[in-house]
Amino acid sequence: MFDKSTWIRLPRNVVVGHGVLDRTVDAVDELHLHGTPLIVSSPSPWEIAGERIARAFTDAGNEPETILVEEASFDAIQTVIDRAREVGPGFLVGVGGGKPIDIAKMASDDIGRGFVSVPTAASHDGIVSGRGSVPEGDARHSVSAEPPLAVVADTELLADAPWELTTAGCADIISNYTAVMDWRLANRLKNVEYSEYAASLAEMTAEMLVDNADTVRPGLEESAWVVVKALVSSGVAMSIAGSSRPASGAEHLFSHQLDRTAPNQALHGHQVGVGSIMSAYLHGGSSSGARGISERLRRSGGDRGIWRDIRAALASIDAPTTADELGIDDETVIEALTTAHGIRDRYTILGNGVEERAAREAARKTGVI
Repeated sequence: MFDKSTWIRLPRNVVVGHGVLDRTVDAVDELHLHGTPLIVSSPSPWEIAGERIARAFTDAGNEPETILVEEASFDAIQTVIDRAREVGPGFLVGVGGGKPIDIAKMASDDIGRGFVSVPTAASHDGIVSGRGSVPEGDARHSVSAEPPLAVVADTELLADAPWELTTAGCADIISNYTAVMDWRLANRLKNVEYSEYAASLAEMTAEMLVDNADTVRPGLEESAWVVVKALVSSGVAMSIAGSSRPASGAEHLFSHQLDRTAPNQALHGHQVGVGSIMSAYLHGGSSSGARGISERLRRSGGDRGIWRDIRAALASIDAPTTADELGIDDETVIEALTTAHGIRDRYTILGNGVEERAAREAARKTGVI
């Protein structure tokens, strides 16, 4: 008897483009959200966008409450939860980069209120996904939460964000290639539940950025448009899968381990980009698993290895491709690659661990060290 079922939670409104920040109230009204908004932001994003949003709600006759967070932590989440219980908001609005959006997302999940995502930087796919990332000590926790009910991404603001944040977002998306390879491997060897639809969407999203890498340039709204659409698609792929599998594999384990051994040295997206180069090499460098790169290689009549194409795409957008560019020494990279498998119970190409000699060869052959 067929008894399979699924419950896919997706944003209901996604508003992307020039000047759409001023349509935040309209996006909320279309959701029929009622009650006081609680705006969660941090100092810089508050000045860039938060104040405008607060004024817009006030002008619409719905005076918001606000809270600014300085760092992402479980204590900060609890502070927002306590404030929310105090003011009894109808919904939360996260304004900023990964920090305030993740905090607002997890606080809203805890109190059972809707959440609206307003990113001011296209630095990772957390702007639309149902997962949040919280550092604690020398570890980083990936926490399940409800995805936003709406996303309002103003390309004018995103194009003005620091370029390194945008390249980190691009690298995070490009790493979907190896995340899907790991997901397929886990499905074949460990019978991990797998969604072809979610995997194809994640690959298509990575392909979108690889194909457009030459046109992604600082200060261009068109580039911000391409990047934010890719981030939204990646978040949707995770919602369809019901897990972070379409966008998180060995390369993310590598990044999380770097957070432990070399904290605050590089951005998460940049770390997963470098991890994706080595992960693709460990998969054999074959293009058999990635649809977009595979098609281009067949047209060019050769198979140079996906890792080369990932590396070239990252270099094209000025994202790091080496340990030195990450600001991390070679031995720390080797240590992270050989120990990353222990981060969480998720089967990847790292298996039960990569021997130091093999890790060193992968890092050297790919030019990471």
